[in-house]
Amino acid sequence: MSREIIAILRGIQPNEALVIGQALIDAGITTIEVPLNSPEPLESIGLMAEAFGDIAAIGAGTVLTPQNVADVASVGGKLIVSPDCNPAVIDATKAAGLASYPGVATPTECFTALRHGADGLKLFPSFLVGIEGFKAFSAVLPESTKTYAVGGAGPENFGDWMKAGITGFGIGTGIYKAGFSAEEVSERANTIVAAFDEATQ
Repeated sequence: MSREIIAILRGIQPNEALVIGQALIDAGITTIEVPLNSPEPLESIGLMAEAFGDIAAIGAGTVLTPQNVADVASVGGKLIVSPDCNPAVIDATKAAGLASYPGVATPTECFTALRHGADGLKLFPSFLVGIEGFKAFSAVLPESTKTYAVGGAGPENFGDWMKAGITGFGIGTGIYKAGFSAEEVSERANTIVAAFDEATQ
């Protein structure tokens, strides 16, 4: 089962990328991003892409420039997530054959992203937009649009977001902080997966 959960591993080190990645996959989370402001992010992405690329979507977060996209593609990353809606980054992502998830916080940004070929929209920060704000967005978005709440969404409110029509979630500090052991990540990931599964029943 492929769940619409993106694990955000900000601060991960290359020497722990494989064990943390395996813990997430074992828990049932198969979409993983390493923000580019992490230590040696391209090395971590490359290691996980090589090890798990056939069973998981591995890529980068905090992608701000077309050159960042090219760098991620060069190490086997398949996923580009940004905090903002930059058409140049979306265009470069799609030209490279990667999946594009730009950050949006207004209807204008939503439609700009979709016009440039975004595969999904990262509602960021979701606590700022809120569930009511998202409902207003979703009423005008194309029905097939994939949307992800990032920043303020977690197991305690998955159900509320799902009822509002969100597709999935990006989880950062709720699943990983620099220094977390694989066991801590596994425990958090299992809690998140159980809450997600309950919310989608």
